[in-house]
Amino acid sequence: MNESELKQRTKQFALRVIALVDALPNSTSGRALGNQLVRSGTSVGANYRAACRGRSRADFVARLGTVEEEADESAYWMELIMEGGLLPENRVQHLHREADELTAIVASSIKTARRKPPS
Repeated sequence: MNESELKQRTKQFALRVIALVDALPNSTSGRALGNQLVRSGTSVGANYRAACRGRSRADFVARLGTVEEEADESAYWMELIMEGGLLPENRVQHLHREADELTAIVASSIKTARRKPPS
């Protein structure tokens, strides 16, 4: 997957997170978890774009670390939504899997970037 494709994938992830949050109940827990999820879910793409503009390899790797954390955090909030019964599991599961996949992709990218010799 190239940079442009991952930018698009993380943007689509953010849009799907927004739609999921809009489907949450208007309860104290729904609003609280929704606020957390929308922050972390939209942050994935924004931070990936920032990483692509990194000024050095170290900057790139550090920013990718933030992307990895935000994707993993998004998965956590989705787990609470499912396990707390705020939405049916089948409504959240596919997006949760995408959060896990993005986390794995970014973790792998970090390892690769750390191994590459400086250009």
